[in-house]
Amino acid sequence: MYRLILCLLLLSVTTQAQNPQLVIEIQNIEGLKGNIRIGIFNKSEKFLKEGHTYKNYIVAVKKPTQTITIEDLPKGEYAFLLYHDKNSDAKLNQTFIGIPKEPFAFSNNIIPKLSKPSFEECKFMLKENKTMKIKLGYYNK
Repeated sequence: MYRLILCLLLLSVTTQAQNPQLVIEIQNIEGLKGNIRIGIFNKSEKFLKEGHTYKNYIVAVKKPTQTITIEDLPKGEYAFLLYHDKNSDAKLNQTFIGIPKEPFAFSNNIIPKLSKPSFEECKFMLKENKTMKIKLGYYNK
């Protein structure tokens, strides 16, 4: 019985250790208040649809460049949206025509032109440890 429990514990540790690290360095943060909210997507058809993120992360803003290390994503294809929730209301505030009032960014530093970017534009492969430097955009200035 003890051997079975030990084997299961070792298997669980081994499985967790196989996940690569994703380090996101978020640059260009103005104002040391609020949170950075990150929504990670793993399916093209769910990309940027509310309530369809694969994983969500929140980091309190403490300095102009924040780093988050994510260790619970299995190897695979992902894309993300992140934004600086300056007023901590848990939503990306927008104008009446849908232009974000709060700074945001997409994976691969994709800058939207006239519409939201696609999963294909933002996707990246996570096979091994990866560091991404992402610059927040201020589109309300």
